[in-house]
Amino acid sequence: MFILDDILLAPLNMVIGIAKAIDEQVQKETTDVKRIKEKLMELQFKFEFDEISEEEYNAREKELLEQLQRAQGTESE
Repeated sequence: MFILDDILLAPLNMVIGIAKAIDEQVQKETTDVKRIKEKLMELQFKFEFDEISEEEYNAREKELLEQLQRAQGTESE
């Protein structure tokens, strides 16, 4: 009976495994101070070369600065 259960649940277990891997990557990227600073620099370059509008720049910068603040808070823990 256990073999049958394993076979039937294999697709579900794969989906759960993939979801966990994606979640780990998202957590890593949103708490990596170096990566957030790189994103801020990239955003600055895009703004300076007129690839994005000032409104878009301000909104994204605000998000990244909040993310950076949270990441630096978790880094000290």
